[in-house]
Amino acid sequence: MRRRAFITLLGGAAATWPLAARAQQAGKLPTIGYLGGATPSAMSQLLAAFVQRLRELGWIEGRTVAFEIRWAEGSSERFAEIAAEFVRMKVDVIVTSGPPVFAAKKATSVIPIVFATVADPLSTGLVASLARPGGNVTGLSITSPELAGKRLELLRDAIPGLRQLAIMANANYPPSMREVDEVEALARPLGIETIALKIRQSADIASTFETLNDRAQALYVVGESLTSANQVRINSFALAARLPTMYPNRERLEAGGLMSYGPNFPSLYRRAGDFVDKILRGAKPADIPVEQPTKFDLSVNLGTAKALRLKIPEAFLLRADEVIE
Repeated sequence: MRRRAFITLLGGAAATWPLAARAQQAGKLPTIGYLGGATPSAMSQLLAAFVQRLRELGWIEGRTVAFEIRWAEGSSERFAEIAAEFVRMKVDVIVTSGPPVFAAKKATSVIPIVFATVADPLSTGLVASLARPGGNVTGLSITSPELAGKRLELLRDAIPGLRQLAIMANANYPPSMREVDEVEALARPLGIETIALKIRQSADIASTFETLNDRAQALYVVGESLTSANQVRINSFALAARLPTMYPNRERLEAGGLMSYGPNFPSLYRRAGDFVDKILRGAKPADIPVEQPTKFDLSVNLGTAKALRLKIPEAFLLRADEVIE
């Protein structure tokens, strides 16, 4: 089923177009198919950053480009359905992130695919190499061998005496499970017991929290479409269980998360706009190198800390790039 997407752009202007107008333009304008793996509420800020960058580059919806926007809401079945729909529509480029990238690649080897964020594009076979992707897929990798270790270090600094850590991840997404393995390996020599909370669908979240039985002092959430789509539910359960949370990006803190460490996701989505601009002007994804972020930010939500009755050390707050009051 088609869904209208109401996007609040940076600066507050709403950019929406009737489906009839899109249909009229379809034969004239290049079309971007955007496959949102999570929900509009979870990703609207990121999509807005992407659309704004395209506007700056001269790609204005209804005038120089058409958008087809779909939301999978964390459902892996929807990833494939939406990707197949875009192939039938013969869009000019597919833009997505995380697990849906693999569904898009499976659906087409011809239509260019740009990922705004994805983990391990090289080892998962999305690209032949970072410098020369070699196929129809390119974009921005968020893989960094230091990230898991740094997040674990930050949790220990914020929660002195941390000895039990729960890790929530999508069991159906191999990069997420690799991150779980990495966190477990790093935690072991530090004397931290880890409890893997493996979910495959939204319905699994409540039951995984029930299995904890007060055996964890904090929750490390591995980011991807399923956990993103359910960020409000996860944070609600975590708050009820008095569990401080660690996320990969600060947008999750707006839904009640405690802290995040990772790249600036809106900046990555803006950069994805540059990739799409190049492709629409004739460049081939095979020749556009995959990029990796070089700057990582620590954000802390003091409102959540107060709700948890957690006193964050002042020295820790001084290290933060952003403190949300």
